[in-house]
Amino acid sequence: MNEVKEALRNIERNYKLFLQQQFTFIGALQHTRENAHDMIRPVASISQVQSYMDHHCNSSTDRRILNMFLNICNDLSKLCHKLETTHSGNTITNGILERCKLLLSHNNDLSTIRAKYPHDVVNHLSCDEAKNHYGGVVSLIPIVLDCMKEWVTHTEKLPQDVLHNVSGGSAIPEKRAPQEAPARAALSQNPPSVHLKAQSSARDKDNVQVQGSKHVQKKHLNDTENHSGKLKRPWKPPGRHAF
Repeated sequence: MNEVKEALRNIERNYKLFLQQQFTFIGALQHTRENAHDMIRPVASISQVQSYMDHHCNSSTDRRILNMFLNICNDLSKLCHKLETTHSGNTITNGILERCKLLLSHNNDLSTIRAKYPHDVVNHLSCDEAKNHYGGVVSLIPIVLDCMKEWVTHTEKLPQDVLHNVSGGSAIPEKRAPQEAPARAALSQNPPSVHLKAQSSARDKDNVQVQGSKHVQKKHLNDTENHSGKLKRPWKPPGRHAF
């Protein structure tokens, strides 16, 4: 998440530089529209700006500011796709990303969108420019930036096991962890159980050996007593014969 915030800060920094040159941007669009003999329709898509720069731009200043606009849009689009692939999110965050992707689509019609307060990009245009020509194209970047900030706010409230690591990790191990916990617990409990069974078996074996030893000792003692009885009979004096 820190990398996402850092990427947004970098894009915002570039956008602030671009915003300081909004009049230059409008002038570049005006010049290229004149060269393209396209003065009636509004500037309503990113692909239209790209076409003006590629085919109808004669000034290095105009080319630089138009390229700056296209680069910021491209950076936002890359960040949007990165977040989509590295975060599972929920219906709210996924919906925000879908809106960003739609707005940043090269052929999407921007003529009806307008950035609202606190953004004042539209207020810097004349009524005719805002309504009929440039109101949508100057509103694109601030609207997308607001959406990305909203995405960050909602994502930070999600449970940690739903989040992916933007630096390249995956949420799959985190989601799988609760399922694997019982298995790990069972594995951790098996060795003591086996050890106890081994100890019990060893004790039973020792008992059998002790009992067998006692039986052998008792038998040996009895045999010794019997043998001694045969060898050592009590002495009796010889009886006297009657005459």
